Amino acid sequence: MRKLPLNTPTPAHTARGLAGHGAKHDSAWKHVSGQARYIDDLPMPEGTLHGAVGHSEQAHARIIAMDLDAVRAYPGVVAVVTARDVPGHLDIGPVFSGDLVLADDTVEFIGQPIFAVAATSHDAARKAAKLARVEYEPLEAVVTVTQALEKKLFVRPSHTQKRGDPDSALSTAPHRLKGEQFVGGQEHFYLEGQACLAEPTEDRGMFVHTSSQHPSEVQKLVAEVLGLPIHEVQTEVRRMGGGFGGKETQAAPVACVAALLANATRRPVKYRVSRPDDMVQTGKRHDFYNTYDIGFDADGRIRGADIMVAGRCGYSPDLSDAIVDRAMFHADNAYYLDQARVVGHRCKTHTVSNTAFRGFGGPQGMLVIEQAMDDIARHLGRDPLDIRKLNLYGPGRDTTHYDQTIEQHVLPELMELLEDSSDYRQRRAEITAFNQSSPVLKRGLALTPVKFGISFTAKHLNQAGALVHIYTDGSIHVNHGGTEMGQGLYIKVAQVVASAFQVDLDRVKVSATRTDKVPNTSPTAASSGSDLNGMAALNACEKILEGLTDFAARHWSVPESAVEFADNQVRIGEQTLDWAEFIQQAYMNRIPLSSSGFYATPKIHYDPETGTGRPFLYYSNCAACSEVVVDTLTGEYRVLRTDILFDAGRSLNPEIDIGQIEGGFVQGMGWLTTEELVYSDDGRLMTTGPATYKIPAVSDCPPDLRVTLLPDSPNREATVFHSKAVGEPPLMLGMAVWSALRDAVSSLTDYRFSPPMDPPATPEKVLAAVTASQDWLRQQQKEAG
Repeated sequence: MRKLPLNTPTPAHTARGLAGHGAKHDSAWKHVSGQARYIDDLPMPEGTLHGAVGHSEQAHARIIAMDLDAVRAYPGVVAVVTARDVPGHLDIGPVFSGDLVLADDTVEFIGQPIFAVAATSHDAARKAAKLARVEYEPLEAVVTVTQALEKKLFVRPSHTQKRGDPDSALSTAPHRLKGEQFVGGQEHFYLEGQACLAEPTEDRGMFVHTSSQHPSEVQKLVAEVLGLPIHEVQTEVRRMGGGFGGKETQAAPVACVAALLANATRRPVKYRVSRPDDMVQTGKRHDFYNTYDIGFDADGRIRGADIMVAGRCGYSPDLSDAIVDRAMFHADNAYYLDQARVVGHRCKTHTVSNTAFRGFGGPQGMLVIEQAMDDIARHLGRDPLDIRKLNLYGPGRDTTHYDQTIEQHVLPELMELLEDSSDYRQRRAEITAFNQSSPVLKRGLALTPVKFGISFTAKHLNQAGALVHIYTDGSIHVNHGGTEMGQGLYIKVAQVVASAFQVDLDRVKVSATRTDKVPNTSPTAASSGSDLNGMAALNACEKILEGLTDFAARHWSVPESAVEFADNQVRIGEQTLDWAEFIQQAYMNRIPLSSSGFYATPKIHYDPETGTGRPFLYYSNCAACSEVVVDTLTGEYRVLRTDILFDAGRSLNPEIDIGQIEGGFVQGMGWLTTEELVYSDDGRLMTTGPATYKIPAVSDCPPDLRVTLLPDSPNREATVFHSKAVGEPPLMLGMAVWSALRDAVSSLTDYRFSPPMDPPATPEKVLAAVTASQDWLRQQQKEAG
C-alpha cells in the first residue's frame, strides 16, 4: 500500500506558473484590498435608475385586483411594469415552461414577483414596491414534500432506474432494514447577492452586466422577454461574489426585470436585491424525503435495495428534473447495490422554485445510502467503516444501477490510505474507551467516501468555446465561456494556456466572460468549468501552435520535429529565439496569431426510457474522516478534527484545489449541521437573514483540518492534462461530520441503536436523538427484566 508523502517535490521550470503548480488566484490581491469590482461597484452610467419588485404575500391565490397608484405616486418612481407590459415572452423557464418573469393572474409562492418598479434610488424603489394594494382569492396550497406525494402533485413525471429483481433479492436476504429521512434544504448565501445593471444600447438592444453563472442564458431570456433577436442583447460577467448554483438560473429573472425597466424608461437600471428579498424570492437546495429498503447478508454485504428520493421542487420545474435525476444517480454513492430499484419524484409545492446548488441533487441522494450504512453496522454490531469498505465498488462489482461501468477503482485504496493516515483504528479504540468513562460528553468518529459523476446530465450542455489571441509583444489574451465566482477558474485556464505555449503565466490574461466573444456558453456548473473551458482553450492553442510550428519549419528550413516551445523560448534546430521575438517574426510573415477553440465531452449518453446509459465521463473520488464531541445534556457539539484525502488527478493548481476542498467541506458541514431553513405552515420562509439562518463561522470549523491530494492518480480519461474535477465533490465530505454525530449519540446504547437524526443536525435534533437513544435503552432494559 502506498504511503502518503509529507510533501510533493515541484519540478523546476524556467516558465513560471504552468499547470500542475501552485499559482495564486488572479484576483486575490483585489479581493483582499477591496479593489475587485462587482456589479454594485461598477460606475453607474448617467441617469441610472434602481429596480425593485413587489411580491406575493400568498402561497397560492388568484389576483382579483391590484392597485398600484400609491406605488406610481411615490417620490422618485419613474416607471412601474406588470406582466401586461412585457413586450415578449412572459415565461422564462430555463428548460421547461412554468417560470414567469412577473406573475399574471395567479401566484404560486410567497415572494413571487408580481410587478417591478424603477426609481431614482434603491431605497425609493424598495419602499414604493411595498405600497401596492393587492386583493387575492386564496387557493389550496401544498407546502411539503409529503403533501405533494399524497396528492401525486409533480412538476415533471417520476422516473425509475432498475437492475435485476430487487423485490426477490429483498425477500430472500438474511437481513432487511427499512428507514426514512427528511433532508433539509440550503440557502446559497453568496456574499454578493443577486444583482445586475441593464443599459439600453443605441440600436434598440440591451447590454447587461450580470452576476450569473450562465451569461448565455441571461442573454437569451432577456432577448425573449424584450421580443428581440438574441444578437441585440449582450451580457458580461467579470466575477461573482459566490454562486454555488444560486446564479445558474436565478440570475436571469433579475436581469429580465432590470431589462424590462430599462426598456420601458430607455435609461440604465441597476437591480440589486436586498438579502431578505433575495432569500424569499430565489430558489435553494431542494429538501428531500428519502426512504430505503435494504437487504444484506450476515457480513453486511448488500444483496438488494429499493430506494426512493423525492425532492421539493417548488412551484415550477426550473432545473428540478435533472437535479432529482442526479440524486437518483448518486443514491448508491460509492457502493455496489446488486439488485436495485431507485425511484425519483419531482414534487410540486407552492413554495419558491428550488434550483441548482453545489452537488446538484447528488448530496441528497448520497445521504440515504450513508444512513443505511450506519444502520446496517449498528444492526450487525460492526464498525460502520468495515461495512462501507465491504460494499465499495470493485472489480467484478463495478456496474451501477443505471448500467455505467466504474472504470477506475480509486476508492478502495484511497480509503485504506486515509484510514491509515488518520489513525482511524487507534482513535476508534480511544473514543470507545473515552465514551465508557464520560457520562455527559460523547465523542464520535466516521470515515465516509464520495464518488461523484462528472458531466452535465443534460448532454447538450457538455460543450465549451474559447478565444485565444497572441499579440505582437508575445502577450496572450484569453476569453472563454466559463465564469469566475471565486473558485479560480480563470487562473486555471490561464495556466493551461501558459503550459500550451510554455511561457510565464504573467504573459497570459483572461478577460471577462462576454457573449459577443464566445457564444452559446454552458453554465459554469456541474464541476465542469475546468474540464470544458480548459479543453476549449487548449484546442485554440493547439490550432495556433500548429500554424506556428509549420511557419518555423518552413522559414528556417528544419523538420517540424526540430521545433520546440519551452522555457519562454522557441528552439528551431540549432538556434533559439525568445518567445516575443519569434511571435514578432510570425506576425511579419502573416501567420495567424488568433484562434477559437471548442470542446465537447465524449462518450456520454443516457436513455431515460430504460434508465440506463453512461451519463458521466468519469467519477471524482474523495473521503473524509471526522471526529466530534457531543454534550448529551444540551445537544451542542464541536467538530474536533477532519482528515480529507482527495483525488484531483494531475491537479491543475494544487493550492487552488486545496482551497476549494476546504471550502466545499465546510459548506457541506454547514448544510448538514447548522443551516436550517424554517417555513411556516402556510409556506412563508421564516429564516431570511444571518440573524435566523446560521452558516458556519470560523469557530465552527474543525481546529485540526488536514487536506491531502492523492498522489500519482492521473485521470484515465483525456481531460485537460489528465486532471479531475474539484468543484462539487468536497461538499459531500460533510457527511462524515453528520455520521460522526450519529456515532457519538449511538455510543449511549453501546452502538446497538442507530439514532434518527435528520439533517441539518442542529443541537435540537441531536438532543432529540439522545432522548430517542435513551428511550430505546430503557425499553431494552425493561424487556430484559
